[in-house]
Amino acid sequence: MHIRRILMAAIAVGLLVGTGQAPAAGQPGDPAAERPRIGLVLSGGGARGAAHIGVIQALEQMHVPIDAVAGTSMGAVVGGLYAAGLSGDEIAQVFRNLDWQDLLRDRAPRKDLVYGRKQDDRSFLASGGLGVRADQGVVLPLGLVQGQKITQVLRNSTMRVADVRDFDRLPTPFRALATDLETGDPVVLRSGDLATVLRASMSAPGVLAPVEIDGRLLVDGGLVDNLPVELAREMKVDVIIAVDVSFPLARRNGLESPLDVTNQMIGIMVRRGTAASLKQLSARDVLIKPELGRMTAIDFTRMPQVVTAGETAAARQSAQLASLALPETAYRAYLASRTRTTDPSFTVAFVRAGPRSEEDAKRVDAVFGSLVGQPFDAASLQRKAIRQYGLDRYEAVDYRVVDEDGERGLEIDMRRKSWGPNFLRIGLSIDSDFEGGTTANAGARLLMTGVNRLDGDVLIDTQLGEDPRFYTELFQPLTLTSDLFVAPGFRYEIQTMQIVQDGHRVARYRNRDTEVSLALGAELSNWGEVRVGVRRGDGSSRVVIGEPVVPNSTFDIGAAYLEFGYDRLDSAYFPKHGQALHASWQSQSEALGASANANIVEASWIFARTLGRNSLVLSMEGGSALDDRVVSPQELFTLGGFLNLSGLPVDALIGTQYGIVRTIFYRRISRGGTGLFEFPAYLGASFEAGNVWQNKDAVDLTDLKAGGSVFLGAETPFGPLYLAGGFAEGDAAFYLILGKTF
Repeated sequence: MHIRRILMAAIAVGLLVGTGQAPAAGQPGDPAAERPRIGLVLSGGGARGAAHIGVIQALEQMHVPIDAVAGTSMGAVVGGLYAAGLSGDEIAQVFRNLDWQDLLRDRAPRKDLVYGRKQDDRSFLASGGLGVRADQGVVLPLGLVQGQKITQVLRNSTMRVADVRDFDRLPTPFRALATDLETGDPVVLRSGDLATVLRASMSAPGVLAPVEIDGRLLVDGGLVDNLPVELAREMKVDVIIAVDVSFPLARRNGLESPLDVTNQMIGIMVRRGTAASLKQLSARDVLIKPELGRMTAIDFTRMPQVVTAGETAAARQSAQLASLALPETAYRAYLASRTRTTDPSFTVAFVRAGPRSEEDAKRVDAVFGSLVGQPFDAASLQRKAIRQYGLDRYEAVDYRVVDEDGERGLEIDMRRKSWGPNFLRIGLSIDSDFEGGTTANAGARLLMTGVNRLDGDVLIDTQLGEDPRFYTELFQPLTLTSDLFVAPGFRYEIQTMQIVQDGHRVARYRNRDTEVSLALGAELSNWGEVRVGVRRGDGSSRVVIGEPVVPNSTFDIGAAYLEFGYDRLDSAYFPKHGQALHASWQSQSEALGASANANIVEASWIFARTLGRNSLVLSMEGGSALDDRVVSPQELFTLGGFLNLSGLPVDALIGTQYGIVRTIFYRRISRGGTGLFEFPAYLGASFEAGNVWQNKDAVDLTDLKAGGSVFLGAETPFGPLYLAGGFAEGDAAFYLILGKTF
């Protein structure tokens, strides 16, 4: 059973609830005073809840006013957006713009990550990180998804009422229902920050992390009442329009897996509450049940059809609903009463850290303090929040408009990951050409964040296998807001180098480098980084298999270096948009302790574009030992293997000068997302041209060698996986590769 499928199913089942309330009676002479007050009660149902949008659109077309809305889970989300003043069409647009797969991935989009965290994806480590503490061992989050992206969608969609705390003062009065995770009691949410309330109401236990409000840990309200008609009655409505999109129970032939049984168990529990609520409806009330069949609560790809199903279901009740409709003039007045400006307008009087962010109060002041005295600008505020979330150390970076002593300001919520501050990632890399050229490495990375008052990070990499490695670095910003940093580091690395003659491996060398380094650098927004530094160490090279082609040796390392990186790719695995550039210069110098003087320059560039399911990646790499010599064999350039003149053995070409260009095309052949075999999968091909030369005088662009491949690739939680066939210069090879990135 695939974890992502369980995750999305549980989220969707958790979105199965709805509730409501109505405003006070109209004043004498007001048309509303002579009509019944109407409450809308919306149940949950995950993707099935999109039917609520169609119902609202139908009610608008019929000129049926809504005086109060109540909902739970997806019903709370749709109902809350309507209560905030959005029309049915505007809510539909919000849902059309959503990438539900992306919403259920906690990590910031790669383009929003800081440069250093982007480079983490170029390793072969698994994408998820476990918390590690000395006193507790491995620590897991309270939910598989923390909901940062979901919260921001809700935040943006409800911005026009960001300054409203009393839900009776919303364009349409609103109530949401949640469950107290500690006591199991129902919690009626009638005030507070609307986006936070909606997020709490849809928190499927164990999947979406609980939300703390007023000291209570809240989860999905569907656990206590999936269709809270009684709550709507308490809102003093005369007529209830209840929309039930609950998932029907499966027959025996539909119970074929543990996941089916789990869904059935939750469905039974939820339906009991729904059945009790349905009994509270009177003959005057209207029940709408869209015909959604066995559509699952996680099938977000069908949401447009589901919206239509909701509209159709409401139309079937048109005769009963017609008695609730207003004349054209009265309905226009009703719509006008719901109108709000897009964003609240005020000058920010103060900025403060939220109750759960006090340890980051200095960072909040340093990053967001400049907003004080300025007109409220949601776009500017969100840019700052996105940059902080891109540090990848917070489970949530959010904000609220708050009033205090007659002034209006911002409360910033920067919650560090509850399973931190230390994070462990593990992974496995396999590269086999089925002809004896097989390498396998297992690795682990420990990232310790916030190790001092300036939020320094310590990175520790270990790798066992064909290429053992140990690397550690302290990344130390100079201030909380400065882009400047220092980075002392230590590296111990052994690399295997093949010696190939006439297409056959004749020897294998083990090359060791040990060095300490110190760099001074600057982050360039979130897209780049520049470093200048020095390295000092030693190394050795020895043959382990075959006849020595070059003698065993030892050497000393002493170098100054300069590196520049630019990375705006949306993925390090199968990029679809953006580009990346890396360039470096290293000067081994006897004055710095090196065995010899040597200058090495190297650069790489990747460019990606996508149209529909088809993606094209162009890349170029090149390097030169300007003096035709290197100090460490690890500094030699090699080509051979998958995407490096595919078909040639790994390290088939070795020298001091090299260059290669690649054109890679792939087409997504799977939907990707929720099932065991639904990883994003691709069918692709590559064409490569390049060569390696022994020295600068031998470089001849007419001497380029050609290669290419066809491959089946997939994105997995453990990194990219390829099954490929390659060809080059009359040679051919097959590959099974896990962990290799472009």
